[in-house]
Amino acid sequence: MQFDEFAAFEKDGWEHVVQPYDDYFGRLTIQSHPALLDALGVGPGTRMLDVAAGPGYLAAAAIERGATATAIDFSATMIAHARQLHPDVEFQFAAAEHLPFDAQSFDAVGISFGLLHFPEPERALVEAARVLRQGGRIAFTAWAPPERAVGFGMVLDAVQLHGKLDVGLPPSPPFFRFSDPDECVRVLTEAGFADARAAEVEQTWHLVLPETPFDGLMHGGVRMAALLRAQSKSALAAIEQEVKSRAMAYSQRGTQHGAQHGELLVPMPCVLASAVRP
Repeated sequence: MQFDEFAAFEKDGWEHVVQPYDDYFGRLTIQSHPALLDALGVGPGTRMLDVAAGPGYLAAAAIERGATATAIDFSATMIAHARQLHPDVEFQFAAAEHLPFDAQSFDAVGISFGLLHFPEPERALVEAARVLRQGGRIAFTAWAPPERAVGFGMVLDAVQLHGKLDVGLPPSPPFFRFSDPDECVRVLTEAGFADARAAEVEQTWHLVLPETPFDGLMHGGVRMAALLRAQSKSALAAIEQEVKSRAMAYSQRGTQHGAQHGELLVPMPCVLASAVRP
């Protein structure tokens, strides 16, 4: 595997950020779930697989539509958390590149913000095709580019200004690879899918001041958190202050009204890609 060290880094990291991830990103990522489930055609009787399920919200939303849902994740801690939240979902410990299911077991495979964390996303898509019936659908979401997903953009800009991006993290696939709709269509087509398409879906990150996207990425993820933790103490303080300053543009109340107790509404759109197994 080209990214063995990255795979181990991600797997270990996600065992330790389960609750913070849910706290910071749970209410954000579910905003695109209705569009994702629509793209999958999920309704009564649909057999859906939720890959890289995290807290399990996509699978739970599918069940609310009358579907049956199975969910997998490579983090045992995340699965334990998800089982507590959604006891009616069948969760299994597994990697996206090695699905423990027979061929043509599902009508739909959904991947909510998981593909960017896979060391071998192409292999994961081929596995998804294997477990889908003919005519079954796949759909996944990934963050829009940082100039559109503003929370990422302001943190990365602050790192470039006050710190450094090359901090010796394990070599990894590009974080924003699937921010490009054309790339989404290309990889789905190469994995054997038909009628591939991709479009942007709006999402908004609701944060209560004094927290900003800096806090969400510092505590609620793995790769971005490692980038921030690797900065010098002085650089990290400057990065945090830079993000605080930029975040005020998204405050609902503004500094003149005591924004310390206000709310941030930060644009965080995603790309939703979908296709059909011929």
